[in-house]
Amino acid sequence: MPARQYEVVIVGAGPAGLSAAVVLGRCRRRVLLCDAGHQRNIRSLAMHCYLTRDGIAPAEFLSLAHLDLVHYPAVEVLRQAVTSGRRIPSGFEVTLENGDVVQARRLLLATGVVDDIPDIKGIDALYGTSVHHCPYCDGWEWRDQPIAVYGKGSHVAGLAMTLRTWSSALVVCADGPGEFSPAERAMLERHGIQVREERVHELVGRDGLIEQVVFERGEPFSCRAFFFNTGQRQHSSLAAEFGCEFNERGTVVTGRFETTNVPGLFVARDASKAVQFVIMAAAEGADAACEINRSLEEEDRIPP
Repeated sequence: MPARQYEVVIVGAGPAGLSAAVVLGRCRRRVLLCDAGHQRNIRSLAMHCYLTRDGIAPAEFLSLAHLDLVHYPAVEVLRQAVTSGRRIPSGFEVTLENGDVVQARRLLLATGVVDDIPDIKGIDALYGTSVHHCPYCDGWEWRDQPIAVYGKGSHVAGLAMTLRTWSSALVVCADGPGEFSPAERAMLERHGIQVREERVHELVGRDGLIEQVVFERGEPFSCRAFFFNTGQRQHSSLAAEFGCEFNERGTVVTGRFETTNVPGLFVARDASKAVQFVIMAAAEGADAACEINRSLEEEDRIPP
């Protein structure tokens, strides 16, 4: 059976992929949007910093976005992951998890990143409700409350200093040697931020709300929220498989309009930007979609 043909395949149906699909749908492009689920913020109670949608549940936001797509029949949504892909003369060929093979002239990877959640007993029941990674997204809800800040070295020192915007009752939980430079340790001490270097044994709470950080020795720390900075990684290996160029941070090098060094392949929301708000992801998806449409228009022009 010949492979199904599309003008654009979008891998990933978070805010970036959905936004791109809407723009391309309005451009009357034949699009396949591959949605494997597992959106980064789906565990969160609410998303923030998105104009007119501040406080909306992520699942509701995604549902509304899919309703927007109903108006554009050229956009097909498929609840399938893309397992592999390759370059072909006409563009790209990708294989779906059900074994189907589809081809497209352009490819947009909007698979995003996965946060490295600390391996701590009890964290899973609290993650997204009172355990968070982004202070801009969730700091307001815990303003003036005691907050535990988890991690090591410059990463957690920077996160703790940022969280001072919302609370002065901060304790850094390094879970072993803190790996701070003398300047970082002095900065934390100067701002009254205690550092606990005992091993963390467990997070205790109920109904999704943290109550204590329990250490292997010493008194527990009673808190209302727990923020961590332990890194993140690419959600998909597709960019590497296609030969995209990566920088020292492990993110894809992108140019204007989310272009890559691979002609016809675009990448949106892979953590290459410092700010990772949902509204920024949607903007990047729209940015990439406009350039994809422009490049297709140029390719289809009849030569003089």
